Amino acid sequence: GCNSVLATKLSLSLADYTITEAGFGADLGAEKFLDIKCRYAGIAPSACVLVATVRALKSHGAVSKADLNQPNLEAVKAGASNLIRHIDNLKNGFGLPVVVAINAFPTDTAEEQAYVEQVCAEQGVPCVLSEVFAKGGEGGIALAEKVLKTLEEKESHFAPLYDENLPIKEKIGCIATKIYGAASVCLLYTSPSP
Repeated sequence: GCNSVLATKLSLSLADYTITEAGFGADLGAEKFLDIKCRYAGIAPSACVLVATVRALKSHGAVSKADLNQPNLEAVKAGASNLIRHIDNLKNGFGLPVVVAINAFPTDTAEEQAYVEQVCAEQGVPCVLSEVFAKGGEGGIALAEKVLKTLEEKESHFAPLYDENLPIKEKIGCIATKIYGAASVCLLYTSPSP
């Protein structure tokens, strides 16, 4: 989950770069982080690292949990639409430069990882293999270097999705349509039971 505003501000005051976890997904954790925490803390991110796994893409491509360790390029291709949506949410929805980190698993194949890199290239975002779990800090050097390069080359145009003065119904509609792809929102009001 997301750390506190105090922790983020303390880090910003002590370091040249601050990295924080927004929470799970560019549709849930990141949306709350970017629309709520950043707005009320008065902070604006310079870039976003979107962590993806080949296993997750296989799962989104309808592979059962028991079969995620098996090579399945077709399932990765089928699940890539989820990754594309998350990239779009961050890049076009919030105006952030995005770096995709493939959190490597030993069962990933070179073909599967290459396909994820291809998808990212087609979306105009860099993609880097992160091997921190297997190699410790050394396994994250390529990712750190890519993030620094992105910060130097790409400008953030960060903006929350909605004006904070909008009525709650319009805020909900904005999130539902821009982040989740809903066509519209219908709210039903019921009176409490006696």
